[in-house]
Amino acid sequence: MAVTERTGRWLGADGDALASRTVRTSLGLVAVALVCLIPADLEISAVSPWAELGRFLGGILQPDFATLDTAGTALLRTVAFAFCGVALGAAAGMGLALVFQYRAVRTGCAFVRAIHELFWALIFLQIFGLHPLTGVLAIAIPYAGVFARVYSEILEEADPTPTRALPPGTGLVAAFWYARVPDVWPHLMSYTSYRLECGLRSSAVLGFVGMPTLGFYLESAYGEGHYGEVGMLLLVFFALIASLRLWVRPRLVPLYLLAAPWFLGTGLPIMWGNMGRFFTEDIVPAPLRAGEGLPGLFPWLGDLLMNQALPGIAATLVLTQIALVATGLLALASFPMISRQFTGRLGGGFGHAVLIVARSTPEYLLAYILLQLWGPSMLPAAVALALHNGAIIGHLIGRQSNELVLRPDAPRGLNRYAFEVVPRLYGSFLAFLFYRWEIIMRETAILGILGITTLGFYVDSAIQELRFDRALVLILITAALNIAVDALARHLRRRLHLRTTPTCEA
Repeated sequence: MAVTERTGRWLGADGDALASRTVRTSLGLVAVALVCLIPADLEISAVSPWAELGRFLGGILQPDFATLDTAGTALLRTVAFAFCGVALGAAAGMGLALVFQYRAVRTGCAFVRAIHELFWALIFLQIFGLHPLTGVLAIAIPYAGVFARVYSEILEEADPTPTRALPPGTGLVAAFWYARVPDVWPHLMSYTSYRLECGLRSSAVLGFVGMPTLGFYLESAYGEGHYGEVGMLLLVFFALIASLRLWVRPRLVPLYLLAAPWFLGTGLPIMWGNMGRFFTEDIVPAPLRAGEGLPGLFPWLGDLLMNQALPGIAATLVLTQIALVATGLLALASFPMISRQFTGRLGGGFGHAVLIVARSTPEYLLAYILLQLWGPSMLPAAVALALHNGAIIGHLIGRQSNELVLRPDAPRGLNRYAFEVVPRLYGSFLAFLFYRWEIIMRETAILGILGITTLGFYVDSAIQELRFDRALVLILITAALNIAVDALARHLRRRLHLRTTPTCEA
């Protein structure tokens, strides 16, 4: 089997078989999504959605900067939680990356990163209450699992030559810091910078569960109908993300890390007795607490499985598959907006602005806004997931398309798109899409907190009813589901010969 340098297409029988598998896999995903449309609730139930949308857009176009001081406080705390959480997660992730070859470590990391930050926040709220530690740990713990996996992959790809050049007797720690780390340092920093952007989005969303970050003020303003304030908060957040490279300078990062804890706020004091009660009573299944033993436990689990877990799993899978295919379609439709193969400098600038806004807005925040406009259904969630993830993938493959070298007589317009560019980018596109699959699943589950009947809906309901034992079981099921989807995505990437981790920026 050979590959042409100019087109990047595989030739020969093996190449034909690979292309056939790629087509079948793509069509299979589309077919599953179409089937999922049958049970999906995609109705717009709001009484006057377009009038509500008009008021919302009016707030965006005429933001109210009278409360800018409030936004400043929210912004500082959003940044502080992000820096503290990401720094703690990166430090723990680096330590775990060094022992990532052990199955127990890999399994543990897969488990903690499979649980969404908001689920971690809901757990820590029961232990620490509205204390800054709740928000910091909610970001740090799942991020540690992510950092461990990516850092280990980066370290594995390090050039072994500097290590061989070390004198005999060099210690493992010295060899690591002076031979391996310098070689991969730019990649480590690049990925950590990307995770900081993710941390800012996660930090903002933590406001929806009570942390004093941007989401808290946004939810309050929206609930009171202050659309001008909502517009101001969103514009400030977009400006924060868009200017990240301007104010996050390597020489300033230590200063930010030292200052961040002072801007977290004090919150409420920790009631340490809550921790003991949580682990010894709250999360113990009710039949075991009542002394009923296994005869009482199995009916309890059966009821939980039939009435909550299975309906939640079904809704989560349905919404995930619809959002996954919608993400792919949106990515394929949007990447020409920033590709020099299709647009000029002015159009490309506009396209970049659109994609930056879409990918900078957390799915949870988008879904919250759309739910207020359209009413409760899967439609706002599916659109939010597709917009955010589609913009991310569209941005990545759009940048890749700029590196393509087309022949002088290459067609233009739709023919160029369909026959020259997309075929050469399709492998990368699928790799990105499969990489986002597990992320879409995580977000789908957590969107249940907004009232969509995914697993997060039942988790939130159990917590509201103080049934933490049920909530914990449902969270564990959510984690298992995410791990299964991630394993399936990895299998498909290997089967289609796609890169396992297409880019740190995915």
